[in-house]
Amino acid sequence: MRKSLLTALFLAAVAANSISISVAEEPSAGQAGPEYSRRGADTCLGCHDDKAVTNIFLGVHGQPGDSRSPFGQGQLQCEACHGPGGEHVKLPARGEPRPSVPYWGHDSSASAREHNQMCLACHDKHVGLHWAGSTHDVEDVNCGECHNPHASTDPVLKTNLQAQVCYQCHLEQKADENKPYVHPIEARRMACTACHAPHGSTSDHLLVRNTTNETCYTCHQDKRGPLLWEHAPVTEDCTYCHQPHGSVHPALLTKQPPLLCQQCHSQSGHPSVSYGTGGLADGNPSVYLLSGSCMNCHTQVHGSNHPSGANLTR
Repeated sequence: MRKSLLTALFLAAVAANSISISVAEEPSAGQAGPEYSRRGADTCLGCHDDKAVTNIFLGVHGQPGDSRSPFGQGQLQCEACHGPGGEHVKLPARGEPRPSVPYWGHDSSASAREHNQMCLACHDKHVGLHWAGSTHDVEDVNCGECHNPHASTDPVLKTNLQAQVCYQCHLEQKADENKPYVHPIEARRMACTACHAPHGSTSDHLLVRNTTNETCYTCHQDKRGPLLWEHAPVTEDCTYCHQPHGSVHPALLTKQPPLLCQQCHSQSGHPSVSYGTGGLADGNPSVYLLSGSCMNCHTQVHGSNHPSGANLTR
């Protein structure tokens, strides 16, 4: 009996000791992570008082009356997005640089993925399921490269301003939009997101629809079909003939007819040979190349519902 009592006391002492050790090794609440500033935005605005910063109060992110806003009741204000700023607001030692805020600071060491996680903490439902693994995610594009939450209205969300944001990276498309025949993006009547889903998509080229043609049909419904007589490349992919970002040829064509048509139709049936500039006996251009070229006769290149429209002539 005495031996069993001593054994029980010994086990209890060991258990108590292990508990005290585990408690001692657990960090205190004050040591759990980086320190936040004491006065929040009041401290930040003491230095960062220019319009580029204070315009946030004109947009959705700076509304104290909205509990979802970083400045809503009980939220962390600037530090909700920029991370704990306790070290940043402290006076640095003489000759020492001021530490950056953890996110979107002048010398932030956070990766693009870590920056994006700060935004996704609130915007995950809006961004959707396709962001992870999307082109912009894989290329380490962080949200701040496209979006400006401090602006009264985020430029990338405005039809007339969005393209200028996209063109910062997509220089080839910017050059195409300066060609003679384009979609009305430069006229500020159409945005890139009319065709593309920048946060990810299940289709190629981040298109808003499953295929190129489905995307084009959202505006060009008259080309959708089905038609009695169809033109094969039309039903397969619009970009066989058209360059959507801009072209030097009318109708955004990839090449000038008849060269475009002869990529498929040359040396077969009609015509038996390719038309060239020496098509007539006197060396003048062939009459078939004047005006609309092949479309002088084959006017219904996108397909026809006419009973006699097998050759797309009516």
